[in-house]
Amino acid sequence: MMSTFTRPVALLALCLCGLTLAQGASAQTKIGVVNFQRLLQEAPQTKAAMQTLETEFASRRRDLLSMQSDLKSKNDKLQKEGPMMADADRVKSENALRDEQNDFQSKARSFQDDVTARRNQELGKVQRFLLQEIQQYATSKGYDIVFGDGVFYAKESYDITPGVLALLMTKPANLPETAPTPAKKPGGKP
Repeated sequence: MMSTFTRPVALLALCLCGLTLAQGASAQTKIGVVNFQRLLQEAPQTKAAMQTLETEFASRRRDLLSMQSDLKSKNDKLQKEGPMMADADRVKSENALRDEQNDFQSKARSFQDDVTARRNQELGKVQRFLLQEIQQYATSKGYDIVFGDGVFYAKESYDITPGVLALLMTKPANLPETAPTPAKKPGGKP
């Protein structure tokens, strides 16, 4: 009995064998492998997108850090002076501090949600760009098949990641705001 993990691998191997046989003995299938995670980590476009996010959220981050520091100071002061305060003043100070802490937590959650949403948006844009560039590179170099995730082993000669990275280094680091038009797939079919 074949596990669900080995079925796709066996099917992929069978398809590759069939593709290779179908192209005939005189034609060779040119195969490449891309380490997409490496591209995503090393591409200048990813670094530029992350820098953009840092800049975009720097002011809010500083405000939250300042607010957190202020709350810590107020809490330390209340802990130190609370036992000497009148009960009504202490309760009033505790309630005010609790309200400020709740406000801080709400702002921190909102900040984190906004950062996560924008990060996902920027990474999605970079990923679409990388896929387009991989397709462009593969087409220009005559590759028939390029594999990405799911490859457990490939000879170094099949790895086209360095070539795609070199192509990315020639492109602008900052991506345009509008989505690029996808490259046509080999064979001219959309």
